[in-house]
Amino acid sequence: MQDKLTLMIPGPTPVPETVLMAMGRHPIGHRSADFQKIVKRTTEQLKWLHQSSSDVLVLAGSGTAAMEAGIINVLSKGDKVLCGDNGKFGERWVKVAQAYGLDVEVVKAEWGQPLDPEAFRTALEADSTKAIKAVIVTHSETSTGVINDLETIAKHVLAHGSALTIADCVTSLGACDVPMDKWGLDVVGSGSQKGYMMPPGLAFVAMSEKAWAAYAHSDLPKFYLDLGKYRKAAADNSNPFTPPINLYFALEAALQMMQEEGLEAITTRHARHRRAAQAGMKAMGMPLYAAEGHGSPAITAVAPEGIDAESLRKKVKERFDILLAGGQDHLKGKVFRIGHLGFVCDRDVLTAVAAIEATVQELGLAKAPTGSGVAAAAAELAK
Repeated sequence: MQDKLTLMIPGPTPVPETVLMAMGRHPIGHRSADFQKIVKRTTEQLKWLHQSSSDVLVLAGSGTAAMEAGIINVLSKGDKVLCGDNGKFGERWVKVAQAYGLDVEVVKAEWGQPLDPEAFRTALEADSTKAIKAVIVTHSETSTGVINDLETIAKHVLAHGSALTIADCVTSLGACDVPMDKWGLDVVGSGSQKGYMMPPGLAFVAMSEKAWAAYAHSDLPKFYLDLGKYRKAAADNSNPFTPPINLYFALEAALQMMQEEGLEAITTRHARHRRAAQAGMKAMGMPLYAAEGHGSPAITAVAPEGIDAESLRKKVKERFDILLAGGQDHLKGKVFRIGHLGFVCDRDVLTAVAAIEATVQELGLAKAPTGSGVAAAAAELAK
């Protein structure tokens, strides 16, 4: 059926009609007083979302732009960094750091497993000369559906005394609790097409005072991603370059919706959807890819045995117009991923589980009685 596609991927995520309507307004001048009012309001809303009094800067770009900006604005060529790598995006930050000539020590875990906070503690405590300048961590590893223990890792970084914590919160911010100030995070990157319930196009970088102190000495090349320019403009409720004005309209509407729901309610909703998706898959005899107890509230990765994950995804799309995410790199065909991030309700999760179950039945690959998955998911949603 035309125009019936349901996104159940980790981004782009579904967009509320309220946000779409706001985005459809006629553009206004980006140097006008009216636009400055929007920048001022959204700046305060972003600080609320980050649970921080720090600067939260808005760039035109994706989550990768946010993370690259965060890395290059606080470090200098040759600086040593610890970078967590347990999935596609951990790998990406290693590559970004190496591209800028940083000395990268990788703290690795197998895909599907969480990063070990003790490995970070050991490396940081052994750094008697304080050579480590930053620790780069992906909070929610989108490629595997694993949530890493950012809070504990950040504690070890704080104990180090001088290193910064640079956190990829692209699929965790707006899905789970990320109290930037409480945890002592220095740089937090995120993107609009995830928990923000918006189309792609805006990137967000939050910077602590400690991060700004490091910025003053950073010598890595930057121009468009020079956050000092954005901080100076933000002080005047502006932007150093031409921003995507209509996405600002959407941002204001989306953040207003989030404030009305409340941070605790948002976190609770995502946790409930994680439980429902996981219960549904397990009841159908489909193993989860993420290690037990370490699944992300944003996405559930499933490793079906005896089923080609790509064929299953294709059939769900053709039969039910529901788009699931596939496995990346060596996981292609072995894993599919259910996004339950952002503007997703109980109905969406239950429908996705039902569609997967019906497809497995149709393919003659069912390992459990019909309805087992739906019943398990519904039971979790009822709690």
